[in-house]
Amino acid sequence: MRVLFISFFLVCSDQVSKFFVKGFSIPFFKLHYEGMFHGQRIRILGNFFQLTFIENPGMAFGYDPGSNFKLYVSLFSLLASIALIIYLYVARNQSLSLRVSLAFIIGGAVGNLIDRMFYGVFYGYSSLFYGRVVDFLDFDFFHFTIFGRTFERFPVFNLADASVTIGVLILILFYKHHQEETETAITGAANDINAGSINLNQDTINDEPDKGKDIPL
Repeated sequence: MRVLFISFFLVCSDQVSKFFVKGFSIPFFKLHYEGMFHGQRIRILGNFFQLTFIENPGMAFGYDPGSNFKLYVSLFSLLASIALIIYLYVARNQSLSLRVSLAFIIGGAVGNLIDRMFYGVFYGYSSLFYGRVVDFLDFDFFHFTIFGRTFERFPVFNLADASVTIGVLILILFYKHHQEETETAITGAANDINAGSINLNQDTINDEPDKGKDIPL
């Protein structure tokens, strides 16, 4: 479970970057940082890479399933994050690549979950579970169409989105290794069960009373 430190680092990095983009205010400590205004762009590498502050009420990479599904998306993200953490514990003895990939996915999922759950309350524009996800990484890779929507630039995303993507890529790259590892574990478990059955049958045979033998009087 030490790979959860990766998840913790990713969540912290994601949230710190979002606070510096969106801004924050903590009156108790007299801290106030203005951040960027919504829609503002800061060129880093010409048109190829810019910081563009937007917020989306939906899923990763700016995809919006509609406001009616906002609560369901937030609840699903919460349950999925819990399920991934449980699965990581179950797979604690599996390969490092599998555990690292899960750690990246968990870090990204929790990072965006915090936005959806708490940002509406923290920034005072909505209720719990109805927050908007902060996106700001803007790259000009290629133009494409998805879900009937054409993008002239790659969708603006954040570090949490990148973490999930990296985790999935690790799973794909090491898929064959993970599959072989799973098959080996299943085969080993089956052999153990068969060995146990053989021993049980042998013990049963040994415990049977002698049949057909003369019993001395």
